Amino acid sequence: MQTTQTNLTDFLAAALKEMPQAEALSTVLSTIAHSVKTIAALTTKGALIDITGKLASQNVQGETQMTLDVLSNDIFIADLKQCGVVAGLASEEMDMPIDVTAGGQFLVVFDPLDGSSNVPVNVSIGSIFSVLNAPKTPISDADYLQTGNKQVAAGYALYGYCTMLVFTVGKGTHGFTLDAESGEFYLTHPSMQVPEQTAEFAINASNERFWDEPTLRYVEGCLAGESGPRGKDFNMRWVASMVADVHRILIRGGVYLYPKDSKQPAREGRLRLMYEVNPMSMLIEQAGGKSTTGRQRLLEVKPNHIHQRVPVMIGSRQEVELIARYYQDFDSGVVQKNHSPLFGERSLFHKKQ
Repeated sequence: MQTTQTNLTDFLAAALKEMPQAEALSTVLSTIAHSVKTIAALTTKGALIDITGKLASQNVQGETQMTLDVLSNDIFIADLKQCGVVAGLASEEMDMPIDVTAGGQFLVVFDPLDGSSNVPVNVSIGSIFSVLNAPKTPISDADYLQTGNKQVAAGYALYGYCTMLVFTVGKGTHGFTLDAESGEFYLTHPSMQVPEQTAEFAINASNERFWDEPTLRYVEGCLAGESGPRGKDFNMRWVASMVADVHRILIRGGVYLYPKDSKQPAREGRLRLMYEVNPMSMLIEQAGGKSTTGRQRLLEVKPNHIHQRVPVMIGSRQEVELIARYYQDFDSGVVQKNHSPLFGERSLFHKKQ
């Protein structure tokens, strides 16, 4: 895409011009952009300032924290506390939401560092955020539990060979690249569109033995290539950072899958609805793609707690629709339950004894 000279400030002024709470929303997004710049500067230092290692602590998810996880969380909190228009914050790294500004207009939920296991090996990581309207009454934890289709804005930062900020305010999905010399974000990817057709999918194949039948059916069809039911070859990708995998899909198409599986049966999924899945689903849908749990549009899932997990299938429209159809087939008995064709005699995964 051709680079324009539109910077983030000018873009927000034009894009939010006729929206309610335009000035306050511009303040939130500009503040997040500032946090992203600070985190980006830290990531370029890496081991030089000893931020690539693990800590002894765990977050509320029971996951071991990286030093950069905690630093990134602190940066977002400090900046958003000072902006004056945010009523409350919720983060992957915090047990409970925190109140910020009495009378603030927005709630912000975020994953301060997505893909932090990539930090020690210098592979792409990111940050994800969602902006919600705050009620006028004192904030309670229940006020955060809004469906994804009520998001005011959503986006992510990608810390790769360059730093990008990709977000939507409900008027398309737009990507900005950070000019390290000027410190400005410039619009480089206006009105991003997910290709409807694709030959790529992203999934953590190490969990294959735990997948449900519709996921097995979909992956088998892709891996079978030209001779299989899809009639074409597919490539499988996996970066272990949702930001990096979804960004690739926005640029060149594909589908990202993290289904519910039998590895931890009590969990409804792996990824968190409020601060990972909802913002990514809004971005993808604003770019012409689709999102589903397999059985329900993700943006219509009613949250029951801030750290709720859900199955995720997002990306190119035709692929997501096909996956949803496989779930419909499975639920209606069209596909025999507990049958895994991946382990058949001619399967790509069949092991000879």
